[in-house]
Amino acid sequence: MDAQTAFDSLDAKAWAATRAVERLSLIKTLQKNLLAHAEDLGRADAAMKNELAGAGAISTAEGMAGTVVPMGNTLMGIRRLHEALVQGEMPKANGSRAIGGNVYEVDVFPIHAKDKLTAGKARGYLHVNGSPEQVSPLAKPAGVIAVSGAGNYSSSVEMAMALFLENKAVIHKPHALNEASDAVWAKVFAPLIERKALVFIGADQSHAMPKVSGLDAIYFTGSTGVAHAIQNAAAAPLVSECGGNNPCIIVPGRWTEKEMKHWAVQIVSAGKLNGGAICGRPQTIITSKAWPQREQFLTALRKAVTEDTFGTATYYPGVDKTKDAFLENQPSAELLRPESGAHPSSDVVFIPGVGEEDFAVTNEAFCQVFSELPLDTGTDADDFLTKATAFCNDKLLGSLGCMMLVDNATFKSNEDRIHQAVRELNYGGIAVNNIPPNIWLNAYLTWGGCGETTDDFVSGVGNFGNALNFENVVKSVIIDDFAAQAFQLTSRRQVEHLMINLSKFAVDQSWGGFAKLVGQMAVDGLRGKDF
Repeated sequence: MDAQTAFDSLDAKAWAATRAVERLSLIKTLQKNLLAHAEDLGRADAAMKNELAGAGAISTAEGMAGTVVPMGNTLMGIRRLHEALVQGEMPKANGSRAIGGNVYEVDVFPIHAKDKLTAGKARGYLHVNGSPEQVSPLAKPAGVIAVSGAGNYSSSVEMAMALFLENKAVIHKPHALNEASDAVWAKVFAPLIERKALVFIGADQSHAMPKVSGLDAIYFTGSTGVAHAIQNAAAAPLVSECGGNNPCIIVPGRWTEKEMKHWAVQIVSAGKLNGGAICGRPQTIITSKAWPQREQFLTALRKAVTEDTFGTATYYPGVDKTKDAFLENQPSAELLRPESGAHPSSDVVFIPGVGEEDFAVTNEAFCQVFSELPLDTGTDADDFLTKATAFCNDKLLGSLGCMMLVDNATFKSNEDRIHQAVRELNYGGIAVNNIPPNIWLNAYLTWGGCGETTDDFVSGVGNFGNALNFENVVKSVIIDDFAAQAFQLTSRRQVEHLMINLSKFAVDQSWGGFAKLVGQMAVDGLRGKDF
């Protein structure tokens, strides 16, 4: 089916008129379908990546985590919204407060009991322009949104968001890499296809889809260049997410050796996940030249790459040339080999001591490359954050995701200054003592660039997400404890079990699923390193 025929086949008005109670029933059916096809999605995703990286490089469990978990979380947030709508009300946030400049901070996560258990000490906030206002999706007009899926993950959560948060019928086009998994998604979403609320088209419709007459919007995840091309060709407005060079800001403090290893492992794990093909992965680590523990931390990072975390396969097409460009343009680049090079395509480029005008600052890797930029500052939090914020906002490529690490003692003595930095940093997702990908995975937060314009954008314009349907969102923020465990690749066995159990729990959030998730992690944690 071509793109225009697909558009003509939809019944957007019938979908917009669907009552909340019917939608809730549909959401529950989608969740059941997702659980039934979870392994099919995992196999399809892994098969695509293994064809690129080499047989056995990516497991079915990894494929499940990349497809099922994001959609499971999204559908659960949407379900909670519709449970409230059935009762004739919008779900409530935990609270809000004015934080200056007509911007409000809205406390949106965790709200529900099981979210509180899994969140630990993490709290999620939306920063919105003007007094916080929610709009029911049922009050939004009928229309059609075209969704162009990403290549790195076959989990177009934007499809569910357009349907259930924006009240729009949807045309979904996969990336060429993900046509096999898209066939599985068509089975999961079959009830909406039957209602003419959703239609799937082939990847060969990439050029035709932006030109479809009558679209309300186009949702796109992918490269900046393609986003600009779509925007130039389309009559409908483009909402885009296009990546960037994401910073990890290390606020100077006194870290124990255990804390040093803990965060080195988590930074590296976030950057290795999916072979580095993650839009929100930390790429540029920002330190202070005067931080007494800087060299100790760089040593911990190297060890985290080669010894403390297992290797993952770099697979995304074209990134081998990207990696070579970083090696050629950065004289201090080091090529590190996890597991002594035993795992396919797992080499990591580490570049300490880059300058503010370097190639590593103005380019996105989208593969396993880390750089470290030491700012010429003291260890005073105010001075460091002033310079770090200016550098990130003015020189580092893009505005998608930002990570900030600050030990609890330093946070406590500089709390107002930390919050000021969060407000001032021009990033759509800011994770303090956590990782930006966890913002993307959170149904109550948003994902996208910050403050960019249609005339000149890198990370994109607009954002996706926000299951409480707040208007005018500027950015999303997670603030966590310094001891938080975001994600770590320290045991293959544990990660395999975690990905499978988390995939299932994300979909149904049963108490039994929670017990299995936690119990298996505890058992695997006792077994130690297995690579």
